[in-house]
Amino acid sequence: MVKLNHVRVYKSEENLAREDQLAHKIAVVAADPVDVAPEVTDMVINRVIDNASVAIASLNRGPIVAARAQALTHAPSTNGKGAGVFGIADRVSPEWAAWANGVAVRELDYHDTFLAADYSHPGDNIPPILAVAQHVGASGKDLIRGIATGYEIQVNLVKAICLHKHKIDHVAHLGPSAAAGIGTLLGLDVETIFQSVGQALHTTTATRQSRKGEISTWKAHAPAFAGKMAVEAVDRSMRGQTSPVPIYEGEDGVIAWMLDGPDASYEVPLPEAGEAKRAILDTYTKEHSAEYQAQAWIDLARKLHAEHPEATDPSKVQSILIKTSHHTHYVIGSGANDPQKYDPAASRETLDHSIPYIFTVALQDGSWHHVDSYTPERAGRADTVELWNKVSTVEDAEWTRRYHSLDIAEKAFGGSVEITLNDGTVITDQIAVADAHPLGARPFTREQYINKFRTLAAGLVAEAEIERFLAAAEGLADLGPGELDQLNITAAPGVIDLSSAPAGLF
Repeated sequence: MVKLNHVRVYKSEENLAREDQLAHKIAVVAADPVDVAPEVTDMVINRVIDNASVAIASLNRGPIVAARAQALTHAPSTNGKGAGVFGIADRVSPEWAAWANGVAVRELDYHDTFLAADYSHPGDNIPPILAVAQHVGASGKDLIRGIATGYEIQVNLVKAICLHKHKIDHVAHLGPSAAAGIGTLLGLDVETIFQSVGQALHTTTATRQSRKGEISTWKAHAPAFAGKMAVEAVDRSMRGQTSPVPIYEGEDGVIAWMLDGPDASYEVPLPEAGEAKRAILDTYTKEHSAEYQAQAWIDLARKLHAEHPEATDPSKVQSILIKTSHHTHYVIGSGANDPQKYDPAASRETLDHSIPYIFTVALQDGSWHHVDSYTPERAGRADTVELWNKVSTVEDAEWTRRYHSLDIAEKAFGGSVEITLNDGTVITDQIAVADAHPLGARPFTREQYINKFRTLAAGLVAEAEIERFLAAAEGLADLGPGELDQLNITAAPGVIDLSSAPAGLF
């Protein structure tokens, strides 16, 4: 069983011992050479495929084009052969591969998630860990161990420490987890990983304005930046450079001034020595390209589209009331008080964080598409705008309780809906988890991950390249040292036009 580690703020004169600091305990977990369980290996492979799916679907979107252009100006560094960038054959320095691939993975809001005290996309650990693995010529088993650590640390931090209530962006848990995963991959000692974790945290704390109001393209860059900082933190630590200590518990540290303050107290779960890292099994991916809290609502809207077509017609609907958790209501619902969530001209990044918009379109269309559901034409359709403005959300205490439940059997990310028609009819329904969730109507298995990849890669990657990548990914555990380049994916000829990239400083 995991051990709960008490974490609080210490005054400088208390002189908290290094081994009692959270960053050091994270480093101890990362340095533990415990074997990876077969089911964890299988899930790592699923998530490598999942990340590739959504990255390929993003190849020609603006943030990826810009990030890729930046990366291509940084050739492989001297102590390795560099790392690959999704879609092209070129190699770049690993921190810049982590940057470009991190943006590609995150852009469509379409990969895995874990929600507890805070929320996260643990698949964001994969680009920086993979980039370093390719750079140093690591094996598939090395990569799997590194990814298992990245997930373990991020998920356990998310279980215990809430960032969003203090308006700190969730990537503050990603910097330390990616650094820890890279430490595992490289077989670094505890002290070096400890310094890496501290530096990664110190450089990746930022406000949540990137996910508020008019959401910008930085939403996709934020986790990529954290991954890049993690790579650089490991590099500095390997060169003997040190970090602020204690980074979490210090009286001027992250907890004291950015989180719950000098009286804060947390219980952070971490595996004990020799205990397998299994946290990846607690995570879940997305069937739909939207904020995770929207997944179940898309599925419910599709169901209502088939059962109650009258609810799709704004001339017949008086109101649509969604009762849901605190987080869903206040972050992506009407409780956010963001007028942009009802604006047909809002950015895609804003619309994928608007439950009123998402529920309306899924209800009317009976489906959801990662591109078509967000086009300006779709968002601006008159009947959609009319119905959209009749949708509101409210917090329901029971759904909030279930959202925060530690019991996987009752943990829920949905809610109930009341659709009141003009003739007085009230249509009610509810959903607890998305269909693709492990406890949902149609849980994702390897077959669904592969189908997601084939669907999103179609027309962008040649069929032979699709098959080659899938074979390499499914055989990840057997890839030898230096063979991780097989996880690169090259787009079909003509898909990427590097000459069209925007110019910058580099």
